[in-house]
Amino acid sequence: MAHYDFCVIGAGIVGLATAAAILRRRPGADLLLLDKEHGVARHQSGHNSGVIHSGIYYAPGSRKAVFSKEGAARTKEFCDRHGIAWQQRGKLLVATTPVEEERMRGLGERAALHGIEARTLSAAQLRDREPNIEGSGALYVPATAIVDYRQVSEVLARVVADAGADLRFGAAVRGIRESRTRVEIVAEQGLNSCDALVVCAGLQADRLARMAGVTTDIRIVPFRGEYFRLPAGKSDFVRHLVYPVPDPALPFLGVHLSPTLRGEVTVGPNAVLGLAREGYPKFSVSLRDTWEVAAFPGTWRLARSAIGAGAREMRNSLSRTSYLRECRAYAPSLTRHDLLPHGAGIRAQAVRRDGTLVHDFEIAESARMMHVLNAPSPAATAALPIGAHLAERAVAKREQP
Repeated sequence: MAHYDFCVIGAGIVGLATAAAILRRRPGADLLLLDKEHGVARHQSGHNSGVIHSGIYYAPGSRKAVFSKEGAARTKEFCDRHGIAWQQRGKLLVATTPVEEERMRGLGERAALHGIEARTLSAAQLRDREPNIEGSGALYVPATAIVDYRQVSEVLARVVADAGADLRFGAAVRGIRESRTRVEIVAEQGLNSCDALVVCAGLQADRLARMAGVTTDIRIVPFRGEYFRLPAGKSDFVRHLVYPVPDPALPFLGVHLSPTLRGEVTVGPNAVLGLAREGYPKFSVSLRDTWEVAAFPGTWRLARSAIGAGAREMRNSLSRTSYLRECRAYAPSLTRHDLLPHGAGIRAQAVRRDGTLVHDFEIAESARMMHVLNAPSPAATAALPIGAHLAERAVAKREQP
């Protein structure tokens, strides 16, 4: 059995950022990084819209607000340092109803509290910036940018490997046992132990926490985010990222138009209950995942509290015409033929037993372990400061008697 100073489970962007931060703090430390997949960023980190978020949405003082603002700046710096392409496109939050106009004003006030530049545009100013977009007004956030988070993750993995870490892929974890002095990890590639363990397991976070004996009422409920893309002839349909003004009661940002570094414009995502945590093709079903969703009381309590939104999202998933209706609220010239298949991502949404959605980052700690139970959007944007926070705590656990 090999023994390490630190072990990180999960080679998504948060796990990789954590490993890199630990090795910056403790150069030469023995660190093991495990992932059940055969490469990095195979799930949430590699299936998203590639947005570097500004942090405008999040409640002042929340981990989301603090980490995302810092993370946006640090992500851009990291990309510049390592030659990773990114583009600052700016975001337009478009209001189309009086309710959305009121929410937009609230977001403008929140931006001021966070120290984030945001400017209110009239309908005419919105048309000047984006002739294909219509609304009664918009909030313009210049700092929003785009990047390929899979590429960021791949570079982080090289940084971690160059610092001397042992990266093992195809190493599914089967058991975690904590004692007073160490943590033992049983994986498909053997038994290892460490002085401090950080688990960044994303879609499997609750399962690994239970495996390690962590007591929590949180369960991961998967939500599929289905995307379309516009035809190549409409690659210049928008220059900015164009979002609807979100409903603050929901953790999802609505169907939006996002230019990508590949020259495409993606449309989406929606948010529909998933029946497979890692099943990306449409209509994917895992019997285990479906049973856990159905048996968890929080699922049904959440469904009762959000029945209208859930029905709309399901309708949008089954009907391209219905999905198009969401887009045409602010992009009326789009047609059904403009929505070409593009793929899907799956969001690991943490839900409590009482049906409450966990909106902020949630971390459970024991004497020698840290489990990231919820790392919602903007986790990719915020990965570097989240990793620094987790590294600080992991080093403290490693150095305790």
